[in-house]
Amino acid sequence: MRDFMMLFHSEPNPDFNPTPEQIQAEVKQWQDWMGGIGAQGKLKNPGEALGFEGKTMHADGSVTDGPYAALKEIVGGYIIVTAENIDEAIKLAEGCPALAHGGKVEVRDIMHFDGM
Repeated sequence: MRDFMMLFHSEPNPDFNPTPEQIQAEVKQWQDWMGGIGAQGKLKNPGEALGFEGKTMHADGSVTDGPYAALKEIVGGYIIVTAENIDEAIKLAEGCPALAHGGKVEVRDIMHFDGM
């Protein structure tokens, strides 16, 4: 088994002002989806949602505000799953609530280095 990170991408929508009920429904969709992965014994780390505040350190030592200053999409959060291979990890991404809103799920393998 290998570890994979799923990064959830979406485009910001400043016109979307969800009601408390819509937020609750969205949270439940995420809990149900991650619970299904967990029930298979494949959810290694439930991850976290990422905030909107950030800074980026560049190779020249400069620091810019906001991780998304020049991009039209944001990374809203991540989870870590375990799977036999990337195809199985992609299969686990099916049904992700981000997909229902036009978002996408990036699946990346996690490299482990012995002794680190």
